[in-house]
Amino acid sequence: QVQLVESGGGLVQPGGSLRLSCAASGSIFRINAMGWYRQAPGKQRELVAVITSSDSTDYADSVKGRFTISRDNAKNTVYVQMNSLKPEDTAVYYCYGAVQTTQGYEARYWGRGTQVTVPS
Repeated sequence: QVQLVESGGGLVQPGGSLRLSCAASGSIFRINAMGWYRQAPGKQRELVAVITSSDSTDYADSVKGRFTISRDNAKNTVYVQMNSLKPEDTAVYYCYGAVQTTQGYEARYWGRGTQVTVPS
C-alpha cells in the first residue's frame, strides 16, 4: 500500500502565497513523476504542475511564473510554492505520484486533496 498526504492548504488573500506539501509513504521502491492537479467547483480536474524523477518540470499556462514545483526524493515529498495567488486559483489541490512499488508494479497514487481558497 502507498499513501499520499497533502498539507498546507488554507485561506489566503489575493496576492498572497502558500506552500503545499505532499508526502508519500508505504511500499515504495521508487517514485517517478510527481505532480499536482486541482479541481474547482463545477470544473474538471486540471493539471497544475508535474516534476519528473530527473527534475524536469512542466506547468499549466495559468500558473507559469507564479507556481514552482519541487521534490525531495529522500523524503518522498513533492511541494508546490504558490505565489501571487488569484481568486481563480481557488480549488481542491490533489497530489499524485507514479510509484514503483516494492511488489514490482507501477501505479499512480493520489492524495485526498487540500483546499486552497483565495477570496475575490
